[in-house]
Amino acid sequence: MWTIGLCVVALLVIYCTHLVRKWKNPSCNGVLPPGSMGLPLIGETLHLIIPSYSLDLHPFIKKRIRRFGPIFRTNILGRPVVVSTDPELNHLILQQEGKLVEMWYLDTFSKLFNQEGESRTSAVGVIHKYVRSLSLTHFGVETLKKGLLPEIEDMIKKTLQKWSTQESIEVKYGSAVMVFNYIAKHMFGYDDSENTSEDKISEKFTKISEFLMSIPLNVPGTTYHKCLKDREKATKFLKNKLEERRNSPDMYRGDLLDQVIADLNKEDKEKFLSDDFIITVIFGLLFAGFESVSKILTLTLKLLADHPSVLQELIAEHEGILKNRRDSDPVLTWDEYKSMTFTLQVINESLRLGNGAPGLLRRALKDIEFKGFTIPAGWIIMAVTSASHLNPDVYKDPLAFNPARWKDMDPYLVSKNFMPFSGGTRQCAGAEFSKLLMATFLHVLLTKYEYVPVFVAGLLMAFLDLNFLIIGGPESREDELFELVLA
Repeated sequence: MWTIGLCVVALLVIYCTHLVRKWKNPSCNGVLPPGSMGLPLIGETLHLIIPSYSLDLHPFIKKRIRRFGPIFRTNILGRPVVVSTDPELNHLILQQEGKLVEMWYLDTFSKLFNQEGESRTSAVGVIHKYVRSLSLTHFGVETLKKGLLPEIEDMIKKTLQKWSTQESIEVKYGSAVMVFNYIAKHMFGYDDSENTSEDKISEKFTKISEFLMSIPLNVPGTTYHKCLKDREKATKFLKNKLEERRNSPDMYRGDLLDQVIADLNKEDKEKFLSDDFIITVIFGLLFAGFESVSKILTLTLKLLADHPSVLQELIAEHEGILKNRRDSDPVLTWDEYKSMTFTLQVINESLRLGNGAPGLLRRALKDIEFKGFTIPAGWIIMAVTSASHLNPDVYKDPLAFNPARWKDMDPYLVSKNFMPFSGGTRQCAGAEFSKLLMATFLHVLLTKYEYVPVFVAGLLMAFLDLNFLIIGGPESREDELFELVLA
């Protein structure tokens, strides 16, 4: 009996050892990039999800670059991953979607945004073309020129006026709600004032953004479970809006919702079009719009508070715009926006330093050979674009906030080493909308308010806890105090 028991134990040890060896040394038709696969099942996930409070690369990535070089392998949540900080490989990956790679998301993101199946909104071809066209029609440059700019300026003026009546404002949250409410109003006529605090759809979306990087464990009480519940409520709200508009032709506004309803009603409509698909598109556009803008806008205010000379130059530019106006019309024009040279340099510098996502994720469709290494088909590739943003060979003193660096930047170097809005065929259709909104916010803020730092905490990610304390109204800049409270 003892002999049999010992044999069973020995076999189990041998089998487990074999599995561990196989885990640590994945099969490949060539030479894998160097690296470590971490612990069985969870890989090196725990190292990656530790928060980083710096503008620099995540410690997980920096440590492995020093040890293995700019391209290394790892394992995240049980999936083999090649992490690339090599600008050439990252450029290749972004240009070869649908050929060498396809878009891929973490399980949390994939389930939240319904990115599974042939009709997923991230699919290449006709689906991608439809979603991009929809975005450009309602948020592209031509639409911004024709009417959105004065609407955005008016929205920002009203927001700052409202903030001035409150004791304090958490910047990240307040700006997220501001941007969300405007995008929702523009897309389907949403009016935030018609809802109670408990019914405000913006609350659901901001909570979802907080839970996005959670472990996908759908058990009551977990962060991910709460996130799914908020998504369910948000989706139900959007479905009700779709039905309400569809059943009330007299509510026609010519907005995005009307366009998608018309597309759904066509006899020769695209096969992928359905109510669920449209809801997923609207859900994604809302989330992408408010989340990215609010984070960068908040970081910009933090950096300006830390660099008074930059702030003064920015104020001078916007006061100059007011002085150069030939008429008494207080509305910001497209030409004035395009004349904000230094403002756009400030925004570019904030985008460079504040690239929030660890990297862009793709899945290899076939074996990829690069610089002597092989990335096997089916493996995930994380293109760490922020590494290019912090490349000392391109950006001198890369962790310094220096908007002036953009005056003489080589356009070719910029195209290869600056991708805050992704790149290739996935270049964000709302990039100009985002920059215009931030520039307009700064214009209204700096020409109507004065803000001073009250307390400055440590750098990133402290900017997510930025607070405004606003005293006074917007009638006269000289009589106002706009205090910046950094929690």
